[in-house]
Amino acid sequence: MLFKSGVFLLLLIGRGRIVMKWFYRLFAIAFVTGIPLFWACSDADKSGQMNGIVPGKGAAVKGGVGEGGVTMKNKPDQVVRVAKGSGRWFPGDGVQLATMVGDFIKHAKVSEIKGRIVAAIAPHAGYVYSGRVAGSTFRAIQDNAIVVKRPETVVILGFHHRRGFRGVALMDGDELVTPLGAAKIDMDTVRMLASSPGKKLFIDYSLHGEEHSAENEVPFVQVTLPGVKIVVGLFGDHDGETLDAVVAALAELAKKKRILVIASTDMLHDADYDLVSRTDKDTMKKLACMDIDGLVRTWNMEKQIFCGLMPVLAVMKFSQLQGCGKATILEYRNSGDDYPESRGNWVVGYGSAAFVVQE
Repeated sequence: MLFKSGVFLLLLIGRGRIVMKWFYRLFAIAFVTGIPLFWACSDADKSGQMNGIVPGKGAAVKGGVGEGGVTMKNKPDQVVRVAKGSGRWFPGDGVQLATMVGDFIKHAKVSEIKGRIVAAIAPHAGYVYSGRVAGSTFRAIQDNAIVVKRPETVVILGFHHRRGFRGVALMDGDELVTPLGAAKIDMDTVRMLASSPGKKLFIDYSLHGEEHSAENEVPFVQVTLPGVKIVVGLFGDHDGETLDAVVAALAELAKKKRILVIASTDMLHDADYDLVSRTDKDTMKKLACMDIDGLVRTWNMEKQIFCGLMPVLAVMKFSQLQGCGKATILEYRNSGDDYPESRGNWVVGYGSAAFVVQE
């Protein structure tokens, strides 16, 4: 009996080591990418191939306090949204957050950009992983704003990691509050975009409640372009009609006001450090020469060279319409560069780029 118990205990320990090894990998994935530990890709996500509508529909709302929204007592007539990433993706303390973002921007090394930045790409993972690369994007934007006029509105395009729906959901409200303070939401522009032909862009805050991809760019915008109003939108599908509608709406908006469009995306996710580095290098080459078709051909649900493919394609197409012929690559790194212990467990790539036009 004692012998059998000992054998059972050894088997249990051996299996436990295997379980713990895989649990560590799952934990690393969750920490780097933000996917909840016991969440798997939904059927809607699996069916979201390029040019295919993702099942699901986002119901439009006319305002008010949605899921995650807060009406401040001292602002009874306003709808104030509160950033959900505070204390998770970035520090919940305003001083710490300002210092962190400021340092990322201060230490970024980017060449002088001649012309006006009309769009850019920045990562959205936890700041300890992706903040350095995001700092390069926003250092370029900050420096550019000194030379040319600041944008009147920053449009941030993300995507939903967990839910599929048709079109692009726009955040409504008066303000989005982060630990750095309140960022004004440009509701005039939100309504303008929502009224664009095709009805692919619609107002629905409920789809923003648990999504970080666009929201994580806001503190960087607050530090880089203080006081500039924002528009926050989330893609819910990989449909070509949605992409065309967004690009057309942005192009029309650019005729009416000076805008800057930010595409929020990370790059390849995989345990193999060499594979991530090699694949991302090729992706950045395609990005630099504006090879949209090449990016679309390479991307699939099992090989997401950009997890935010639709925001990236949107800024590329929009930039082309504004007269941009190539992307300016600012920086690339992956989590395995800064955290070698993640190699073999989970590695995520981060890229920074700007799209410039001459005026």
